[in-house]
Amino acid sequence: MKKNFGSIFIYIVLTIFTLISMYFVYGIYKLNVLKTMYFLIIAILVTIILIFAWVKLLRKKTKFITKLIIIIISILLSVGYLFAIRYINTTIKFVDNMTSVKHVTQKYSVLVLKNSSYEKIDDLENKTIGFLKSNVNLDLATEKLGETIDFNDKKYDDAATLVSDVYNNNIPAVVLDNAYIEMLEDNDAEFIEDSKVIYTFEIEVSKKDSKKAVNITKDPFVLYISGSDSRGTVSDIARSDVNIVAVVNPKNNKILLVSIPRDYYVQLHDTSGAKDKLTHAGIYGIDMSKSTIEDLLDIDINYYTKVSFTTVINVVDVIDGIDINSDAAFIPHTDHSCEISLGTQHLDGKCALAYARERYTYETGDRHRGQNQQEVLTAIIKKVSNPKYLVKYNDILSAIDGSFATDLSYNDITNLIKYQLDNLNNWQVESIGLDGTGSMQPTYSMGSTLLYVMVPDQSTVENAKTRIKEYLEG
Repeated sequence: MKKNFGSIFIYIVLTIFTLISMYFVYGIYKLNVLKTMYFLIIAILVTIILIFAWVKLLRKKTKFITKLIIIIISILLSVGYLFAIRYINTTIKFVDNMTSVKHVTQKYSVLVLKNSSYEKIDDLENKTIGFLKSNVNLDLATEKLGETIDFNDKKYDDAATLVSDVYNNNIPAVVLDNAYIEMLEDNDAEFIEDSKVIYTFEIEVSKKDSKKAVNITKDPFVLYISGSDSRGTVSDIARSDVNIVAVVNPKNNKILLVSIPRDYYVQLHDTSGAKDKLTHAGIYGIDMSKSTIEDLLDIDINYYTKVSFTTVINVVDVIDGIDINSDAAFIPHTDHSCEISLGTQHLDGKCALAYARERYTYETGDRHRGQNQQEVLTAIIKKVSNPKYLVKYNDILSAIDGSFATDLSYNDITNLIKYQLDNLNNWQVESIGLDGTGSMQPTYSMGSTLLYVMVPDQSTVENAKTRIKEYLEG
C-alpha cells in the first residue's frame, strides 16, 4: 500500500507540474514580449526540466532521496510558475483593456431651475427642452431622451442664449452633457447653482479608427497624450487638461515631449468663428483634441493615449502616498478638503491630484501647474522604482486598470517592448513647452462669455514645429 500510495503521489505531482509548466509557457507566448529565439529557449528549458522530472521519478532505480529532491524542486518550480502566471495574466489583462476601448460614453443631465415645480422627467412631457447645436452627438441625445418622454426640442447656437431662455421661462429645461456641466462649474457657476438635475441618461458612441499606423520599432511616430478631466471612466467624454505631444524616433532612441497649456487659445478643428481653449476640445471627443493639435503644429498624429485623472489617485494610494516639496501654502481650488503646506510633505492620492491640478495659487498659473505635474510624476516613478514595490506589481496594475485608453494595438505595445528588450537602449528625452500671454476672450464653447485663455506666443509654436520636424527626420 505504501508503494502504491507513493506511485500515486508521484503521478499527481508530475501531472500538476506538467499542467502548470505548459500554462506558464503558453502565458509567455500569449504575452508576446520576447523574441521567438528567447521564447524557444525558455520553452525548451522548461520542457527539458519536465522530461527530466518524469524520467527520474518514474524510474525504479532512482534513489528515494533523489526522488524526494526532484519532487521538492518540482513543487517549488510550480509555485514559481504560478506567481509568474499571475503577473503575466495581470499584464495581459491590463494591456488588453487599454487597447480594446472601442466606444466612448457621453453622459447627459436634464436641468431645471431650483425654484421650478418640475421634480421628475415625466413633468416635462410635451414641454420644450433646449439643446446646444455644438453637441457632436445631438441627434443621438435627443433620440435617447425621446425613448423616455415626448418633448419638443429647441436648438441653440450658444450657451448664453440657452441659459437666458431658462431664466426668462421661455423653456423649462435644458439638456447638457456632463463634460459641459463641469466646464460651466468652472466658468459660469451661477446657472449650475441656480439649477437642479431631475434626470440623467447616457449614450454610447462607436469610436472611429483615426490612427495613422506605422512600424513603431522602425519609423518615427507622434503620440498624443491626453490627461482627461473625467470624474468617471476613461471612456467618458471629458475635457483634456493635460496635453502632451510625444515624438518618438526609434532609429536614434530619442523622444521629444511638447507640452501645450490647457488654456491655449486655438481654433478648434473644422469650426469657424471664435477660438477656444484647447481643454474644451475634449468635450467634443478625443478626435477633436487630436485634430486641433494637428492643425496647431502642422503635424500628423499617429496614435493617442488617454489617461484619466483617477489614475493618479489610485496609483498614489496603492504605493502609500508620495512626498512633494511645495513652494507655496494653499487650499487647492479643485478640492477644499486638502491643505497643502509650505515645504516637504506626504500626500495621499486625492491631495496629490489636487496639487497637480492647482493653478490659481500661482502667478504663472498653467506654467507652474506643469511643474507640479512633473513633480508628482517624478515622485511616483521614484517610489515605484523601489524594488519593494515589485511585490505590489499586481496591485498597481489593478489600481490603474481601466484608467488608460489608446489606439495603439496590443501588438504595437508588445513589439515596442520586444524592441527595447532586444536592444536595451537608453532613451534620450527632451522636453519643451508652448507659451503665451493671458487674456480674457470669448470662446466657441461658451459664446460671448469672456474666459481666461492663453494667447499663443507664435515663436514658441514655430520652434516646436521645427523641433518636431527634426525628430521625425532623425
